[in-house]
Amino acid sequence: VQLQAFGGGLVQAGGSLRLSCVVSGRTFNNWRLAWFRQAPGKEREFVAGIIWSDGATYYEDFVKGRFTISRDNAKNAVYLQMDRLKPEDTGVYYCAATWLGRSWLGPYDYWGQGTQVTVSS
Repeated sequence: VQLQAFGGGLVQAGGSLRLSCVVSGRTFNNWRLAWFRQAPGKEREFVAGIIWSDGATYYEDFVKGRFTISRDNAKNAVYLQMDRLKPEDTGVYYCAATWLGRSWLGPYDYWGQGTQVTVSS
């Protein structure tokens, strides 16, 4: 199983970025897919998640109304549209997958490599 995340970059505060995560190696009908992030000097934290089969979503409060998670079953991809970015959104963003029977916070079984997001003030 492989997850490959990309789409990070440098953006000014108030701007937007779209992260993508392509998954391969198995089907994920009974799985949750999620985005986590880790800021410098801080622990990794959950950002948003989506259930692969029905598209149900869950967001942490600090991104509600600004970020949108979605998936494309045909492309085996999960996306994170990030709008109205703030400097505190800076960090390495990771996509991850876990079995549906676990909670949104995991534990997660599979992880992609991170993609750096930097928001300048």
